[in-house]
Amino acid sequence: MAAAQFKDLAFSALDHHGLAAWWCTALGYRRRERRPGEEWPDAWPVLITDPSGSGPRIWFTPRAESDSGPETEPGTGSGTGVSREPGPGTGTGRLHLDLYGDVDALVALGATVVREPDGARAWHVLADPEGNRFGVFAPPAEGPSVSLGVR
Repeated sequence: MAAAQFKDLAFSALDHHGLAAWWCTALGYRRRERRPGEEWPDAWPVLITDPSGSGPRIWFTPRAESDSGPETEPGTGSGTGVSREPGPGTGTGRLHLDLYGDVDALVALGATVVREPDGARAWHVLADPEGNRFGVFAPPAEGPSVSLGVR
């Protein structure tokens, strides 16, 4: 039995509402809306989900420009031990998304091309509006999907 099982993906963002909206448009995801009777402060994380149910759940958590220490669970005062990088796109990041997609459509939505394919790599590297990098591959013949990539 494995020591861990994948649950969700999470991004820290300066504008967590705006970045969640951008990724909803880019991936065709939907923001999880409040249920009747639920009240969420704007500072709480935003969850987006794949309406088909095939992609991972993605959370967008708020991050202040000065944040660089461990994240704190709202209302608990206890750190989660998750290291945050200061400012948008300032670190190289060791975890990123690899997606099948249309580079021109993603750029039209506001992504930036960081690297074009070359002889060694057959994919583009793009950055979202906050500088988070992700790989974009041509869709396979059987249709697009989302995968997590660790390099």
